Amino acid sequence: MSLMDQLRERACVTRMRVAFPEGTDETMMRAVAEITSQGIAECVLVGDGAELRRLADERGISLEGIEVADIADEAANADLAERYLARPDCPFKSKGVARRLARPMEHAFIMQALGDVDITFAGISCSTGDVILAGQTIIGLAEGIDTVSSVGIFDIPGYEGSEGNLLGFGDSAVCANPDPAQLASIAISACETIAALTQWEPRCALLSYSTCGSAEGELVDKVVQARDIANERRPDLKIDGEFQFDSAVNPRVAQRKVGRDSEVAGRANIVIWPDLNVGNVGVKLVQQFAHADAYGPMLQGFKKIVCDCSRSAGVNEIVGNVIMSCARAAVLKGVA
Repeated sequence: MSLMDQLRERACVTRMRVAFPEGTDETMMRAVAEITSQGIAECVLVGDGAELRRLADERGISLEGIEVADIADEAANADLAERYLARPDCPFKSKGVARRLARPMEHAFIMQALGDVDITFAGISCSTGDVILAGQTIIGLAEGIDTVSSVGIFDIPGYEGSEGNLLGFGDSAVCANPDPAQLASIAISACETIAALTQWEPRCALLSYSTCGSAEGELVDKVVQARDIANERRPDLKIDGEFQFDSAVNPRVAQRKVGRDSEVAGRANIVIWPDLNVGNVGVKLVQQFAHADAYGPMLQGFKKIVCDCSRSAGVNEIVGNVIMSCARAAVLKGVA
């Protein structure tokens, strides 16, 4: 059974509640209908209820089994506002909450903060920056994490790594030039995300053009400092570096190049790019020349699951990302 088949099975069993604040977009609405028909999640369309129902009728899309959270419902908004304002971590006053409840994406995040939904999924109409900013403000970052980042999983035909043909990677979408503390956060978040998705014990390699001091320079120092910060913050996780890519994933190369004991070298199941330049190029090289599938990227670092999809995403891509998000959320809730 493939990884996606396993995650789909887990999602269908746990049935997370997912809020979609961009239901006016036809692709998103069709994806929500598909997710509902497949029993992957309990879907909540957030927006103007009358407009959403009108658009569904025009498009011939059934909303049967789909909940509509109507931002024009004054009684429901008053209840949400009262509950949210009662939280000690609410960053707004009453007028600020009222304004945000009138906007679909922030309305969805407030529902998520209150536990009314497990996941918020957006990005097809809103920018990644808008999704991240709203998520940071309303949901907040996980303990010990100081930056939002992304993670993905390669499925590489013919690759024989420590987890077969699968390999986790991050960050290839969010942090352009992370400093050592941010790079450490990316590694920690990636370990937690990949473990939630796959049940692996994470072995996370911080990549560089140097292996264990074979070269010198500021770029190498950054990776070494990130390793030390990550190990200090989370000594329970196996995070090591600095490693060249081959030293991270190939045990024969690691035996030659790594002159010390390491639980990661040669056996890494997650690799962390040192910056977005390397990450973007690395992902595309693996896709083009190894004909790999790359699942993700998925946002990480929040207290709860926040999802951002590409503006060009199709129905199948949205469904796949929701499946992965539901699998992660199930682990966070302790039901998987």
